[in-house]
Amino acid sequence: MPDHYAALGVARTATPDEIKRAFRRLASQHHPDKGGDTKKFQEIQAAYDTLGDAAKRSQYDNPQPQFQGFPGGAQFNMGDIFSQMFGGHPGFAQQHPRRNHMRMSLWITLKDVSTGGHRQVAVGSPQGQSTIEIDVPLGINDGDMVQYAGLAPGGQDLVIEFRIHPHPQFRRDGLNLTVDYKASVWDMILGGDTTVVNLDGTQLVVAIPPLTDNATTLRLRGRGLRDRKGATGDLFIRLQAQLPSSISPELLAAIQQHR
Repeated sequence: MPDHYAALGVARTATPDEIKRAFRRLASQHHPDKGGDTKKFQEIQAAYDTLGDAAKRSQYDNPQPQFQGFPGGAQFNMGDIFSQMFGGHPGFAQQHPRRNHMRMSLWITLKDVSTGGHRQVAVGSPQGQSTIEIDVPLGINDGDMVQYAGLAPGGQDLVIEFRIHPHPQFRRDGLNLTVDYKASVWDMILGGDTTVVNLDGTQLVVAIPPLTDNATTLRLRGRGLRDRKGATGDLFIRLQAQLPSSISPELLAAIQQHR
């Protein structure tokens, strides 16, 4: 049986996030369209197809023993044989049944990614709809899947694929954020302090240096997104000069003299 963990270069205890990041990195590196080896790419894809799905990963990690040797080469699942003969699997397996899981997608906002916290989720089942509470992981990426043990109806595990709505102002790159900010042309010429509202609603005082060019990007370290491990990104502020709505004739004349 192929070692899917080795193919992705992750430990057997790797989280779904770590598995997905490893797949993305290796798939980009070995993709045939980028000159990569087709066989290697297929191994990586097969590994992710198994480890990226909670049910397939569970089956891969806990394979049922197969008994061979009956006439005709037939194979039998030993768990099924013991279940039919004695009403269960041998030994400890009867005491530790494997839980099923339910999968769903959940759309969240970039602000949810920034703040994390509790979220009410409606989960449907044949018995009706129920509402449960989950924790949204800080810094979650679009397309990441998180498994919540025993939260689905009937005690099943709930696997949620997180999708993130694009933000109208903030752009994301990993844990870094970028936002366009209209600054007074006078502040960009003379310098001065201005206030920028961050994604989480906090007000940040930003110092604009004198003679700042239009489209200059300022960097505020540690003011981007955070993740569950405590890492933080940066906030990049792209300045756009904003002309005043009106300028006095005297000021226009003075500018004209220095043109």
